[in-house]
This record gives sequence, structure tokens and C-alpha cells, in this order.
Amino acid sequence: MSTNRGPWRLLTVNTAPERAKRLIGQMIQALENDYDIEHIGNCENIDEVAPKVTANKPNVIFCASMWTAEQANEIFGTAKSIVPDIKTHAIPTGLQVEKGPDAVVEYLVREVPKLLQ
Repeated sequence: MSTNRGPWRLLTVNTAPERAKRLIGQMIQALENDYDIEHIGNCENIDEVAPKVTANKPNVIFCASMWTAEQANEIFGTAKSIVPDIKTHAIPTGLQVEKGPDAVVEYLVREVPKLLQ
């Protein structure tokens, strides 16, 4: 499997920004030997997506597990209208609530390499 180290500029969409920063930090640390990922910011609501994508030009955007599939599609559509080749990923709805933060980090460490290759 070929690895595209990056740099990857990650924007998250999460209503709990401190949790996003902590969990993404753990994911970045776990993947740092293979990927250059920088968490460049977080949007606490859907209305922040367009201005933050415009200002920061991320090449990856993640939706946290509190967003429905429809909301994630809206977020990704907005991001792609500004950065057409942005990579997108939605953490499964309810994962944080059902299984906790460690499960989210484990999920990301397992799934992110598939997204970034």
C-alpha cells in the first residue's frame, strides 16, 4: 500500500471543540510515523464550515459522530464547493455516545489510513 504522507490539513466539524482537539491529537500521535497531519481548526456548527474552509483551505474534513448522514452530506457539499478535491470522512453517527472517546480514536486510527492513501 502506498502512503501519501501529506501534509494533511485537517478541519473538524464538532460541537465539542476541546474533545475534537484531544481525540484528533491522539489520532495524529498514533499515525505520526506514517502521516503528516495538522489539525488546523474546528467548526462548532454547520454555518462555520464555508468561512473556515475558505480561510484555511484544508485538504481533509471530518464530521464528528453527532452529525446525521444528511448533515454530514451538507457539510461535505459546502467544503467541496470551495475545495473540490478535499477528502471527507464522517465518523459513524452515535459512536462517541455509544462507545466512548477511546472507540473514536481506535476507529480513526484504523480508518484514516484508508482515506489518505
